Amino acid sequence: MNRLRLASLTVAGMTAALILMGAQRPALFGQTAPGLWEVSGLPGAKAPARECVMDTAALARYEHRSRACAMKVTSDSPTSTVVDYSCGGAGFGHTKIDLITPRSLRIETQGVSDNLPFSYVLQARRVGDCPAIKTAARH
Repeated sequence: MNRLRLASLTVAGMTAALILMGAQRPALFGQTAPGLWEVSGLPGAKAPARECVMDTAALARYEHRSRACAMKVTSDSPTSTVVDYSCGGAGFGHTKIDLITPRSLRIETQGVSDNLPFSYVLQARRVGDCPAIKTAARH
């Protein structure tokens, strides 16, 4: 019985370690901050988009930013990271992000979204804090 318990604990520990390794945050995102980001280079957009980004790692899956996706870091350094991600039936992507400064990123992304291919290069720069959310006054 003790051998079975020890084997179960060993397998559980190894599984937890693998999950934590897979969920490790790329070093590049440790240098960036959440906030209001301006993204230019969007296909079909005439002006840059401004978005409140709560987790800068979401910029790695910009095409699928409103979807739940599993991400896998395939290359990581303090100034560049490569991420592959899958969003089930919604598609997948491969993204390379280069840190220009902690407030400026170059994002090369390609993949398939809703059964259509995509490929583009974005420039993202942090332009400030997210606007405060106004709440209705209670009477």
